[in-house]
Amino acid sequence: MRLPITPAEIAPRIATGAFILNSGLGKRGADEGTAAYLHGFAVGTYPFLARVPPTTFAKVQSAAEIAIGAALLTPLVPTAVAGAMLTGFSASLLGLYLRTPGMTKPGRSVAPTQEGLPIAKDVWMLGIGIGLLTEGLLDRQPRAAADTAAQRRAAKAKAKQARQAQARKAAQVSQRASRKAAKQAGIAAAARREAVAAS
Repeated sequence: MRLPITPAEIAPRIATGAFILNSGLGKRGADEGTAAYLHGFAVGTYPFLARVPPTTFAKVQSAAEIAIGAALLTPLVPTAVAGAMLTGFSASLLGLYLRTPGMTKPGRSVAPTQEGLPIAKDVWMLGIGIGLLTEGLLDRQPRAAADTAAQRRAAKAKAKQARQAQARKAAQVSQRASRKAAKQAGIAAAARREAVAAS
């Protein structure tokens, strides 16, 4: 069975998947202080998260990162699905970067400050996610066409084999009929010779 990924997708999926999975596993046993820090940082950009308790938020974030990392590392997960998950995850991180005061330089600049540099680096994951998503969506049709062509070739080969089998069977029947007719003709000829000899 052919995997739903290409060799060119393996390295970026391993790099991002291992990074995110490790991050999620690290947050799995977060204490109250770490959970409060993560929650407070996210609430500053996404205020609706204020209704979620910090410990619950940390657990959900950990589970989400583990799921995304595992999906990227699993070859059976289609590229488009893995790319969409990575794009959504990295876009949310960059949302924190762009909307949190002090992360970017003054003015309308998107250039990072020293505080924003660690999160700004996550733009590489957004680039990989968009690349995987695009690859998965654009490559789907050629693969489907290739699969359809392969199915047509297999069907033609099967039909050819069936025709050859029928031809062989017809030849065998014809040979048996010819031998039977020859045998009957021989018997008739022998009977005529005996009749002639008797007369």
